[in-house]
Amino acid sequence: MDALKKEDGESLSIVDENIEALKAILPDAFAEDGIDFEVLRQLLGDEVAEGEEKYGLTWHGKKKARQIALTPSTGTLRPCPEESEGWATTQNLFIEGDNLEVLKLLQKSYAGKVKMIYIDPPYNTGGEFIYPDRYQENLDTYLKYTGQKDGEGFKTSSNTESSGRFHTNWLNMMLPRLKLAKNLLQQDGLIFVSIDDNEVENLKFLMNEIFGEENFVDSIVWKKRYGGGAKEKYLVTMHEYILVYCKDIEFLPDIFVPLSDEQIDRYYKSTDDNYEKRGPYRTHPLEAMKSFDVRENLKFPIPAPDGSEVWPKRQWRWGPERAKQALANGEIEFSQKQDGSWVLSSKQYLKDENGEIRKTKAFSVIDDVYSQHGTNEIYKLFGNAKIFDFPKPVGLMKQILDIGTDRETGDVVLDFFAGSAAMAHAVMEANTEDDGNRRFVMVQLPEHIEEKADAFKAGYKTIADIGMDRLRKAASAIKEQTPKSSSDLGFKVFKLDSSNIRAWNPDASDLEQTLLDHAEHLVEGRSEQDVLYELLLKRGVDLTVPIEEKEIAGKKVYSIGYGVLFACLDETIDKAEIEALGQGITDWHKELEPAAGTQVVFRDSAFADDIAKTNMTAILEQNGIAHVRSL
Repeated sequence: MDALKKEDGESLSIVDENIEALKAILPDAFAEDGIDFEVLRQLLGDEVAEGEEKYGLTWHGKKKARQIALTPSTGTLRPCPEESEGWATTQNLFIEGDNLEVLKLLQKSYAGKVKMIYIDPPYNTGGEFIYPDRYQENLDTYLKYTGQKDGEGFKTSSNTESSGRFHTNWLNMMLPRLKLAKNLLQQDGLIFVSIDDNEVENLKFLMNEIFGEENFVDSIVWKKRYGGGAKEKYLVTMHEYILVYCKDIEFLPDIFVPLSDEQIDRYYKSTDDNYEKRGPYRTHPLEAMKSFDVRENLKFPIPAPDGSEVWPKRQWRWGPERAKQALANGEIEFSQKQDGSWVLSSKQYLKDENGEIRKTKAFSVIDDVYSQHGTNEIYKLFGNAKIFDFPKPVGLMKQILDIGTDRETGDVVLDFFAGSAAMAHAVMEANTEDDGNRRFVMVQLPEHIEEKADAFKAGYKTIADIGMDRLRKAASAIKEQTPKSSSDLGFKVFKLDSSNIRAWNPDASDLEQTLLDHAEHLVEGRSEQDVLYELLLKRGVDLTVPIEEKEIAGKKVYSIGYGVLFACLDETIDKAEIEALGQGITDWHKELEPAAGTQVVFRDSAFADDIAKTNMTAILEQNGIAHVRSL
């Protein structure tokens, strides 16, 4: 039985993944002791950039920021059922912790599975910059920030505009997070990033570098307010931007969004035989108004209701076959002038031939929802208290969801600067309104709230606390308004922490005691549930999969994800229990019939000796389970 190796206690190594991918397409570039860069240059020919003078965005610390994205995390996400809502059934996640570490931990379980990412990162206006300006190894940044470690040598930057690193600090914070985020997107996935004029140019350079200029979709201009500006020094700033990029533009289909209420109201005519199936309609002149390209095949007569023929003055918009089909389907409206002549119009119905309400293309300007709407939503939910500054309005979030997700396909929506969790609120409302099954993953740093703030006085200690409570309050409001809805209004809470698996840290001055201290490989005080969810992360299994529990041979055994992973974490397994336990696990495995690659994990210290471990491994392997590991 193999013990879980050191890398099994880490998040996915992107460097190893990149090397394997390169080895697959350019094997000649690999020598016995690593990559032969001279051969690699030859294989790449003239595509290798040389010298310092090349087009792009560069800044102090960029190389380090890129390396940080590639450094695996040794942390884990600990489950918090007591702070969750609908723990046993919900498919939604709320994760408290530094988003850099969390993004690393999600790489195995969610790589290529996220349909849409929306983030509203710090806008770098010169105020307090909450994310640290000096990266520490692995979990240190998060642990020091939240007061779990000594703060000696750690500081947050005031990040004032007079600082020579005003833009540098922001770019160093964003680069590794965006690189990790890209790995999580599906091939046709979209990322939306809110930003203002302070960093929009730098952000676009950065996004072009990470996602590729060819994968730029559009820049949405959001008109965030409708007036005011008395305190503005120059022009009244009315807008912000939302940059939109795709993982791979070749996989991105045409984007259509639902019609707004105002657009639906334009379908106002209902006096025809198609109304029952296709709803009301609106009309357009069938005759082309102006055209510099007169086509003879578009000049032909169409029979009128009185038996006469109607010819166009210039040409029709349709050809003969299309017009004939439209006549047969009742899709042409005839209106007669006082002089007896006919005016022909094409009918556009609200619903298509299948009875589905038609959709339209989204606009690059959003001007019907404002910042004040977001503020009002917080006031309403929290009893007229100013709990959170400048929350994005749910209406804006829902318009982004319309562009970036499909209601039917179980799309995963990620926001790793969650704030007050407006996007998660929007997902719940949207699913309730259109019977969708979108899922959300929210990530928020437990940023401390100042004691003088209204939120602190209301009992909230961190921004993450506000986000979680907002979702509880929003769910209650949705249930009250739509009591018959079956939408998922819950969320599982996880919190970033150090690994449950003890790292080998020998004391050279007392190796004997070190060996005794490490006889138990799991951190003291951690629960079986803590360990199970770390196994999910390190095995690459979705954190919302079901976990079943059975007693086999007097031992508690877990089946995770319908048999993708089995775990028995009992502290002792006697030799007399091995055969019954092994056979019971294999019987359960056969009953579930999971796909190939099932793994079974035991506590290493539970076995009396190596012979006992070997016997358990043999029993499982004889029954088709080849991956047996120990913690």
